[in-house]
Amino acid sequence: MKMGICDTTFARFNMAGAAMDQIKSQVANIKFVERTVPGVKDLPVASKKLIEEEGCELVMAFGMPGPEDIDKVCAHEASTGLIQAQLMTNTHIIEVFVHEDEGIDDKDLKVLAENRAREHADNVVKMLFKPKKMKREAGTGMREGRENKGAL
Repeated sequence: MKMGICDTTFARFNMAGAAMDQIKSQVANIKFVERTVPGVKDLPVASKKLIEEEGCELVMAFGMPGPEDIDKVCAHEASTGLIQAQLMTNTHIIEVFVHEDEGIDDKDLKVLAENRAREHADNVVKMLFKPKKMKREAGTGMREGRENKGAL
């Protein structure tokens, strides 16, 4: 299986590395095809190219938008582009964004980024290889990077 991994130079933590490490610890025989782009707005086309040109069956797209209003607009546009690329290719692109202002401080931001990357990687493993386990988690208030909310 080929999995696309797309990250940015703008990010302040290597979320892609954490995710690949997490996946490798659970699944053998996955080939990662990696691409790095400058920022989040570059992720949609890079992800689409990983699917169409490299034959990736799923892509994880990692980004760390900044704290300014313009960064939030760019993140929204990137997210919209990733959704459009998914619909155009009929392939999942798992968006893993951590906004810089989500962290209390740099230490908390680093912990959040690593946890979110690893937990999204766990979700990818479940989606691809353990769909019954993912189905059992429906409606349980799972969160990536922070504490789960729990079911109502």
